[in-house]
Amino acid sequence: MSLRDDKAMAAHSPPQIPMELYRQNRSKLIAAMRQYLQSQGLPINGVILLQGGEEQTQYCTDGIILFRQESYFAYLFGVKEPGFYGAMDISTGKAFLFTPRLSEDYAVWMGKIHTSSDLKEIYEVDEVYYADEMEDILRSLATDNETMLLYLLHGLNTDSNKFSQPAQFKGIENFNTNLDILHPILTECRVFKSHLELNLLRYVNEVSSAAHVEVMRRTKVGMKEYQLESTFLHYVYMFGGCRHCSYTCICATGENSSVLHYGHAGAPNDRTLKDGDMALLDMGAEFSFYGSDITCSFPVNGQFTDDQRVVYNAVLGAHEAVISKMKPGVSWVEMHNL
Repeated sequence: MSLRDDKAMAAHSPPQIPMELYRQNRSKLIAAMRQYLQSQGLPINGVILLQGGEEQTQYCTDGIILFRQESYFAYLFGVKEPGFYGAMDISTGKAFLFTPRLSEDYAVWMGKIHTSSDLKEIYEVDEVYYADEMEDILRSLATDNETMLLYLLHGLNTDSNKFSQPAQFKGIENFNTNLDILHPILTECRVFKSHLELNLLRYVNEVSSAAHVEVMRRTKVGMKEYQLESTFLHYVYMFGGCRHCSYTCICATGENSSVLHYGHAGAPNDRTLKDGDMALLDMGAEFSFYGSDITCSFPVNGQFTDDQRVVYNAVLGAHEAVISKMKPGVSWVEMHNL
């Protein structure tokens, strides 16, 4: 390992993730829900219920695709494992997790099975039950023998044009459900970051920025685009502890740089870098569900042509102008028009 690598490893110390971060997020949501319900003259009760992500295999095989938690669920509970549900009682603020009941074979293949007590301590929620107990537990939270109202997550992601999926479980038909209220309120909560969240965002952006610099240092004419991608992926995981990326890496050179989402399976970062090429790299690591998104551009041979320099400096000037004007109260549209 080179001296530079030793310094890089020392520079990035993956932070511990305090469960206080998720408690703060849950408290923010509870407060926002109560405020909304009160403003609408609605009862300040009911249960917020989210379903976490499920583990997937590669088509019909038993090869498991590396699991990454559903983002809304991760925001509120920080749970890493698949198959969970999470609930919050609006009236009391109490948080509940419902874990899958795993067979003994799971321990043989996958490792220790955490008990409910283990999970309660790990994720610092009020109670943990098995998912097959969820109907009875949710019923027990109702008052005055009323049918419990469940606020479920359902709303459009305008980037993907896909909808978040509301929780489903056996017996849900025995509850009243609302699909309209939770999504816009929870989405707005996620827009404003706490200090603990900002610390994670700073860390993952520092790691990703350093990885981009390392890619620039190692880039040479004759390399393949995927070697630049590989350098980035290695750096963020080896030195930053970032196992996931925020999106598929875009390592575009030459004419590929004009393709917005180059790097997909049909165009897999496989062009050979040529003398005189510009590289456009769009890559960002993710750490504990918090991601970065960084794009940079540079000449692969280390020297700008006159035309390349004109375009590069124009974009750089626009970038610096926006940064200089950013402050609370300035709209994104104003920055875009600038």
